[in-house]
Amino acid sequence: MLHIVFYMGLIQNSEGAMACLGHVELEICVDTVEGLRTAQNLGVDRIELCGPLSVGGVTPSYGMMRAARGSEVPVLAMIRPRSGGFVYSSAEEGVMMDDIDAAREAGLAGVVLGAACRDHTLDQKMLERLVARAQGMDLTLHRVFDMTPDPLRALEHAIELGFARILTSGHAVKAYDGVEQLARLVRAANGRISIMAGSGVAPNNIAALVDGSAVGAVHASCRGAVDSWDNVPSEFGFGATSRSVDAGVIEGMKLALLGG
Repeated sequence: MLHIVFYMGLIQNSEGAMACLGHVELEICVDTVEGLRTAQNLGVDRIELCGPLSVGGVTPSYGMMRAARGSEVPVLAMIRPRSGGFVYSSAEEGVMMDDIDAAREAGLAGVVLGAACRDHTLDQKMLERLVARAQGMDLTLHRVFDMTPDPLRALEHAIELGFARILTSGHAVKAYDGVEQLARLVRAANGRISIMAGSGVAPNNIAALVDGSAVGAVHASCRGAVDSWDNVPSEFGFGATSRSVDAGVIEGMKLALLGG
């Protein structure tokens, strides 16, 4: 296996030879103001701003979007009107259109989109309309991609639609189990779109994941231990626990990418 050390855009293999690799981007997804500030202060490459990550992330509130206004780190808002699947009604599409407008008005760099047909293929018509509404903004296709029956065909559709990147676990539950598929996607993309690995990415597997797949970006929540909310009985259904972004986990990810 090729052992890599990231240093100023170069890699060093086990024989000491140097070759150009380029920067591997680290994107952090957050669902709290505190998590947003932590990620901003640690200088990650990009932030995905979400509503509760306990349901996989939904559209953040307009107040949360405004909290990211003027961020030196690019912030993209998740545009997902509810939890569950990705087959959306025309009414839900209208909500997503308005949420894209809200992200633009809040000054965010971009949005994270996805929509599917009942056969799990990408809903190209709806995505065309959503992408048109987000014209000029940075665009990520979210993990609706991992539900598609033909990932290489979906890759081509994502490129045609104008997405800058695809967030994917390589059609596996966790990205480190989808390394081979991620590598195939990187080869098929051939620089036309970024393949960003996400789901279960952690300091103890990120280097091997990048090494095995050659992805140009990784995505993680970098959350710490579960904390109980103070004075909130769980039986009332308000949410029993919270997991905040952990600065130490982010630093561990960055160190691992540097070969430390």
